[in-house]
Amino acid sequence: MSTDRLIIFDTTLRDGEQSPGASMTREEKVRIAKALERLRVDVIEAGFPAASPGDFQSVQAVARAVQESRICGLARANDADIDRAGEAIQPAAQGRIHTFIATSPIHMERKLQLSPDQVVEQAVRAVKRARQYCDDVEFSPEDAGRSEPDFLCRILEAVIDAGASTVNIPDTVGYAVPEQFGALIADLRNRVPNADKAVWSVHCHNDLGLAVANSLAAVLNGARQVECTINGLGERAGNASLEEIVMAVRTRQDVFPCDTRIETREIVPCSRLVANITGFTVQPNKAVVGANAFAHESGIHQDGVLKHRETYEIMRAEDVGWHTNRMVLGKHSGRNAFRSRLRELGVEFESESHLNEAFARFKELADKKHDIFDEDLQALVTEASQELEQEALRLLSLRVCSETGERPCARVTLEFNGDERTVDAEGGGPVDAAFKAIDSVVQSGTQLVLYSVNSITTGTDAQGEVTVRLERAGRVVNGQGSDTDIVIASAKAYVNALNRLLTAGQRKHPQAEGV
Repeated sequence: MSTDRLIIFDTTLRDGEQSPGASMTREEKVRIAKALERLRVDVIEAGFPAASPGDFQSVQAVARAVQESRICGLARANDADIDRAGEAIQPAAQGRIHTFIATSPIHMERKLQLSPDQVVEQAVRAVKRARQYCDDVEFSPEDAGRSEPDFLCRILEAVIDAGASTVNIPDTVGYAVPEQFGALIADLRNRVPNADKAVWSVHCHNDLGLAVANSLAAVLNGARQVECTINGLGERAGNASLEEIVMAVRTRQDVFPCDTRIETREIVPCSRLVANITGFTVQPNKAVVGANAFAHESGIHQDGVLKHRETYEIMRAEDVGWHTNRMVLGKHSGRNAFRSRLRELGVEFESESHLNEAFARFKELADKKHDIFDEDLQALVTEASQELEQEALRLLSLRVCSETGERPCARVTLEFNGDERTVDAEGGGPVDAAFKAIDSVVQSGTQLVLYSVNSITTGTDAQGEVTVRLERAGRVVNGQGSDTDIVIASAKAYVNALNRLLTAGQRKHPQAEGV
């Protein structure tokens, strides 16, 4: 039995949100945070409080909503960021401040324009200031993979002496390879005199597809915290995937001298929720949470699994949440059953009117499909919250015509800034015609860079979930819509994306600064 605990630090709400178009509302962040709490994640990095008032409020809301997981706020190594993070996590039952500063020669010289001595001084001051707000302080030397090992040893020793209880080594640009990265962790732990006074952590990016491998190599060399995200979400090629880290360690206990406290049966539900809210769907062949992860088409494989599951399956599908934790609701289900199931899924309604609106949507859906699963409920709540979030543009009705030999056409009725308009358009297909009709009203000047359709559940009456990604003048937004009719779901998604694009102001992302 493993004696060491591997701490799982989830940064879906912070680094994951830095994926282009993956911005989440405060309510959506709270829903995901509650799902992460059910997953028994040790630390939830809820955001970067100094990035914007919205980020500050989101971190504070997550800190109030979550009791079992530790809530962390990210801060650059300066007084203003530290103070903002300290204030944001103040309501948390357990709080942490994660502060960082760049340590590679190119970053110190070109970005910070500071000498190595000044960088050490600033890092130490930041850790000491963070300790005024909480006892749990994490420090990261940004771009550690390209930093000089001697300087890393110097600054890590200094911040541990200053009170950092966790030191995190990020592969910020995804440049490392497993053998080299594991050796770096071992070397630092051996050379830093007070290494035993802190938990060693890693944060790996996936630019070369090696984030999980690098993280696991670090674990084998003494790291006892891994920073990761649900579905590997994150900027550029993403981060180390939480589900892959957890199941690799759990499945190969003969190799890893540690284990996590993750409730693995919550992995798939959490994965589906994050995909639903962010619009970043999971590819079918994704390990652990992809639709094909436990599918066997080869006759030889099917025969082997039927005779003895372990011939071709190293994990049980039900152990990671496939086909479990589902209460099927239908048209005869009452308001109390609806409210109770959503509460179990971490959804609380702000008012009775919000509950009534969501319940009315549920009844409409129940008239269209026989069984309603958890995934349907999550999509329903996401769509309802999107409409409460912004109402510059509303889809009132849609009629499309598509037949062999005729050019498809669409008639759309919209409410735009309080005015109702009905427009007609033709297109290469019914979806294209609907989009052209909508855009003729808004005149958005956007470019459609992604159109994706995904079935929420199985069956011919399943809801289709559509994601569209729009770009205009460098700003990227995602929109989601769901319906049993794919064309209607597509129109909903397009309207949702346009609303986000039309929303005044743009939340500032700390992409250029983050680890």
